[in-house]
Amino acid sequence: MNGLRYWSGFAILGLVALAAAPAAHAQAGNYPNKPVTIITDAPPGSTPDVDARFVAEGLGKRWGQQVIVLQRAGANGSLAARAASEATPDGYTLFMPALSTFVALPIAKNLPVKLPRDFIPIGFTAENPMFFAVSPSLPVNTLPELIALAKKSPGKVTIANTGVGRLTDLTSLLLQDKTGIQLIPVPYNSGPASALADVATGRVSMIIEGYSGIVGAVKAKQVKLIAVASAQRLAQFPDVATVSETIPGFTATGWQVLLAPLRTPAAIVSKVSIDLAAAVNDADFKKRLANIGSYSHAMTPEQALAFVHQEQEKWSPVLQKVKAR
Repeated sequence: MNGLRYWSGFAILGLVALAAAPAAHAQAGNYPNKPVTIITDAPPGSTPDVDARFVAEGLGKRWGQQVIVLQRAGANGSLAARAASEATPDGYTLFMPALSTFVALPIAKNLPVKLPRDFIPIGFTAENPMFFAVSPSLPVNTLPELIALAKKSPGKVTIANTGVGRLTDLTSLLLQDKTGIQLIPVPYNSGPASALADVATGRVSMIIEGYSGIVGAVKAKQVKLIAVASAQRLAQFPDVATVSETIPGFTATGWQVLLAPLRTPAAIVSKVSIDLAAAVNDADFKKRLANIGSYSHAMTPEQALAFVHQEQEKWSPVLQKVKAR
């Protein structure tokens, strides 16, 4: 996966973190000795929501404690960010925001989130390439055919928009910018579930979403996959062409990182980071993620910080187009 490129530049930091593991666990005392809550800004059933539950399960097994996922969707992620920032900084409330929280429009208080100003980075959890799916009634089976149809009938191809400024929206804008086509957004406020019903019936032409958000519709043949915005074809989806095969260099991958409120003790941050790395590197964890089109690899807090900054720079030009609409 393309996210792996961020690992090599921080190999030394990773070795240092491993060497510090025993000390970190000792300094963290008996943490955690009660349930831990992970706040997420993802709507139910969305890819980040599913990923958060997998992460919570992995950490819970290692800690012998319940790890609860608390959904605070709404206000473009601002509700979750506020709740997490106001939580007691003792390690018992963590925050797992998606990419869009870091590249959000400044229309809601507390957004976009900036590191390390607003939170302490702990580590990377998962990445989710965007899948392009169309209605079975749409007379296209490939991305080139979709682009040709949109050019032939400008203003006629509609796309489900599950959040202004979220990655699904940004990916749509990037597609339009690179191809010169026009897609008509149809807004939805409750995640992909309601949008998929309209795509399935042909009321809406297409949707862009992480795989776990559309897997049920794909298996029921209610939508057709025509492309994935990963850097290369995915082993689990060998017949799904990448967007870059049509538009060279085009990638769009969602991701989540785990954060702690400011002033959380360094020993606890270090312990959670080490345990998170063990959880996401677990072979069974990776297999379960891959089955829903998500992928993971460990990052130290320093790596996660650098990764977020690079992603913010990447999407900044596209975000300007959102502001101009």
